[in-house]
Amino acid sequence: MNHYFRVLSFFLILLLSVISCFAQTDDFDLDKYKSNVNAWHARRIKALQKDTSWLTLAGLYWLDPGENTFGSDDSNKLVFPQNAPPFLGKFILNDSTVSVDINEDVEVMHDSSLVTQMELAMDISGDPTVLEYGSLIWYVIQRDDKFGIRLKDKQHPNLLSFKGIARFPIDPKWRIKAKLEPYDSAKTIHIPNVLGQVEESPCPGALVFEIEGKTYRLDPIDVKSTKRYWLIFADETNGEETYGAGRFLYCDAVDETGYTYIDFNESYNPPCIFSPYATCPLPPKQNRLALPVTAGEKTWEGAHH
Repeated sequence: MNHYFRVLSFFLILLLSVISCFAQTDDFDLDKYKSNVNAWHARRIKALQKDTSWLTLAGLYWLDPGENTFGSDDSNKLVFPQNAPPFLGKFILNDSTVSVDINEDVEVMHDSSLVTQMELAMDISGDPTVLEYGSLIWYVIQRDDKFGIRLKDKQHPNLLSFKGIARFPIDPKWRIKAKLEPYDSAKTIHIPNVLGQVEESPCPGALVFEIEGKTYRLDPIDVKSTKRYWLIFADETNGEETYGAGRFLYCDAVDETGYTYIDFNESYNPPCIFSPYATCPLPPKQNRLALPVTAGEKTWEGAHH
């Protein structure tokens, strides 16, 4: 009899567990969820199809102090692609200021106006001065104490041949509830980049979550202007199914209860997968997950390694 009641109790507990599980998911609309993830990815692909996207990167040229001549002729200090004139002009780096001097016989434009000489605003300003010649566009970037010219080509083969990015099947199990464990005091984390530099980025604490009974942690970057967190992470799919240098992911900042959701179905590739001319941040050591994250974007077929 005792054995009978033990068996009956076991099945009652199991039944209640199943009922509870269904009760928790009654309001979860799987079709709507997949539709939302697909809409996010469609916006991502549309952005990459623009003629100024990461797929159009055609060069990155670091400036030396003083004059830096540029054009397609090999005698220039900065050698542009062959669809540029042989001699476009020169960039002048003076301390932390960059200006340009365009040769008289070349029509370089900025905001539909002909450029002869001007000081150039950099990308860190949020509104860099963009110069154009034919399908080529370029502007100044600053990375720590380095100043460079980022060149894009609206007719780049990567853009013209782009057919999208493969993904893992959308699986709601990868939408994971995470709790923020704030750090005792304001903290920044070290974010390395492909140039060998390290940037200090604001971090509110660790996002702690469970996958199949195991606890994991990720340090997010706090993007306060958007009330979101940015995650740069690596996992055990990197180098095989996904890009070797990791992936990126955004999630909402935690609510008043200290929780948010990390949706790995919206993991996406960094710009460096498309070109050697990007200056991507890399996952910090603490953001290397000891498991395969089979969600989000896979590696791109034309990936730069």
